[in-house]
Amino acid sequence: MKIEIWSDVVCPFCYIGKRRLEEAMERFGQGNIQVHFRSYQLDPSAEKNTHSDIHEMLAKKYGVPYEEGKRMNDQMAQQAKTVGLEFNFDQVIPTNTEDAHRLSHYANKSGKMYDMMESLMRAYFTEGKDVGDHQVLANLAEEVGLDPKEALEVTETSKYKRDVHADQQDAHQIGVQGVPFFVFNEKYAVSGAQPTEVFLDVLKKVHEEEQSQPKIQVLNETSNTEYCDDDSCQS
Repeated sequence: MKIEIWSDVVCPFCYIGKRRLEEAMERFGQGNIQVHFRSYQLDPSAEKNTHSDIHEMLAKKYGVPYEEGKRMNDQMAQQAKTVGLEFNFDQVIPTNTEDAHRLSHYANKSGKMYDMMESLMRAYFTEGKDVGDHQVLANLAEEVGLDPKEALEVTETSKYKRDVHADQQDAHQIGVQGVPFFVFNEKYAVSGAQPTEVFLDVLKKVHEEEQSQPKIQVLNETSNTEYCDDDSCQS
């Protein structure tokens, strides 16, 4: 089974949705499931090194007082706790995520994309690290077993930029309006950080469909035609 997840490193529901999917997969407990992350930037024009306050940014976005922005983030942090995540919004450093996404594609070459995305999200939401800073990104890459020098080179060039843009173009073509967005076997989609039970139901449905694939029906008897088997050729 193949699961593709369009998400952004700085999307709180993407991290929460990831945990709910993981819980569903653990409860499902069967089948060969391959999870692949696809890049999606909520704000491609976001700047780096702004030293902005995430509470203030949210308040401005929704046109509410600062205290209301902080309250909304506090509520999100409480929701994150329900899936075992710790969101420290007071420490969050808003930034542009293109370099982080490019790093995830670099990690994919070594089969480390899943670990890299987990590390990036944890760094942003829990550890208060600047995931737009190249040295920070290189250090995070090293933590998941990648070469920090190669990772730094990736972030300081334009490598994998096309991959990031291709993912976002694919998202546009299939009608993704927001993230997280999960696609199962290129056939079934789940939008948003749905409850664990929703993911579990989809896993079961897709698995059952895979198991019930129609077998090939032979329409003629091999004894009446020319064929080869493991031992010989017959006519």
